[in-house]
Amino acid sequence: MFQELLQVVISDVDTVSSVLLTNDRFRSIFLDEKNNLREELKKFEELSLLITGTPSEVGWKVYDHCSTVTRLYAIYEKFVKSLVASWLRLLPNCVAQYKDLEERIRDTHRIGVGRLLVDLSKTRFNHLSIEKVVSSLFYGVHENAEYDLIPDAFLLYEQNLRKDELNKLICDAGIDNAWNWVENHREVKRYIADEKSAGKELNQLVLFRNQAAHGAIEVDEILGVNSLIELADFIKVLCISLEELFALSVLEKKAAIGKFSCVGNITEWFDKPNAGVAKVRDISLATGDSVFLVSKSLCYCCVATIQSIELNDISHKSLKIEEETEVGLKFNISARKNLEIYIASSI
Repeated sequence: MFQELLQVVISDVDTVSSVLLTNDRFRSIFLDEKNNLREELKKFEELSLLITGTPSEVGWKVYDHCSTVTRLYAIYEKFVKSLVASWLRLLPNCVAQYKDLEERIRDTHRIGVGRLLVDLSKTRFNHLSIEKVVSSLFYGVHENAEYDLIPDAFLLYEQNLRKDELNKLICDAGIDNAWNWVENHREVKRYIADEKSAGKELNQLVLFRNQAAHGAIEVDEILGVNSLIELADFIKVLCISLEELFALSVLEKKAAIGKFSCVGNITEWFDKPNAGVAKVRDISLATGDSVFLVSKSLCYCCVATIQSIELNDISHKSLKIEEETEVGLKFNISARKNLEIYIASSI
């Protein structure tokens, strides 16, 4: 649902990690006077010039540190803004009447529209017109009119997106307890060591980013390559957890209006083959189909592709099931027991 946004994040973060490793390898070659490879490379004119122009080790590491934390925060912030904007564009398809939106969404929208009207002449709002801003609220409060929610009205935060600001931003857009979801998400929990917390890790990134932006970084505060890559991995798992939260929120909205329903649940799961036993009903299954595997309590919401189907130990390419039946299902991802199954094509 928001997978395209997430794939951009993963690609961008992987690029950051690749650049860090590449720079570190170059440092080990260019700055080590005793490195035989360095002496060999000097025989080539262009490489010799490159070695001669190599910055100092400290200066190079400061640059890597500052550029990495600045880029990682930018990737994270852009993703959050895109995620919230996509969610707000989907909401009118899930809640037909503006008056039926949660009060907090309507309040945030109303206040945001007012602030936009005051600041509309600012460069950052060049893409908006006064007609578009006013009509978004007018058609919202006008009974039976089709409405839309301008994302800019919800993205007027003034502080860096630490955990509290992030939680408030997402809550104002209609999704509660975002940070609780993040902290309990399997990928985040796998990343966070006992002495750390997701909140502290995010706050640390924001601190480093602000220091880099204002030139306040001290040499003894510079993170090594491994620590920077760990920070990049954290941003990746943080964004994965948020993507699943927003996907689940859309599914819940769709279910509330009868456009989406549970067709079964996983009763047994075996990690090694990525397969399990599921009880399903009123469903047509086929290999290659996509399903949502969902559990709010387990902080899990993923799209999985069915790779094989078994009924009574016999493999099937497809099955049509009416009454509740136990089937064996193998997916392309790891799942777990007690996940609910939803057909992705019904979204």
